[in-house]
Amino acid sequence: MSDKFQNKYRIPSSRAVFHDYNGGAYFVTVCTAGMECFFGKIWDDKMKYTEIGKYAVEQIENIASHYPYAEIPLFAVMPNHIHLIVFIDDIVPHHRRKDVARNVSTLGEPMSAISPKAGTLSVVIRGFKSAVTRYANQNNISFAWQSRYHDRIIRDRHEMNRIAEYIENNVINWATDKYNTLP
Repeated sequence: MSDKFQNKYRIPSSRAVFHDYNGGAYFVTVCTAGMECFFGKIWDDKMKYTEIGKYAVEQIENIASHYPYAEIPLFAVMPNHIHLIVFIDDIVPHHRRKDVARNVSTLGEPMSAISPKAGTLSVVIRGFKSAVTRYANQNNISFAWQSRYHDRIIRDRHEMNRIAEYIENNVINWATDKYNTLP
């Protein structure tokens, strides 16, 4: 891996190469940088949000207004990470989707060839993370995301039910959660 962009090594995508992410159901986990508890704390099995935590919830609830092809029917904002079930509708006409690429060249490739395609999961997650970061910067709130996110393609109803149960119980299971970095 010797290709560099802006003097940094390119890291191969962690997305499934056999799937275009232009339609489907996904279980997504997005973490804060250093697993810091920016979004709040759990007290008596209830999530108590900070200002940035409240804003993250608001942005998740309004995803469909920014991305009409995306729906988030279930989510949990935890102290240092967020779990989402995201549906991407591949039926929305492409002319109603915003272009995310520019014709800028990077290492001989036009940006449009390597940037996320409109109507995909990565565009939704990138837009969400960007909105929360912008709000934090505008309001002088210390905040940062982990650079990537984890996704899992939900393949059947059994898997969907298992993931939904996990998300719904995430707050009350915080004491044993693998993302709980508190002593």
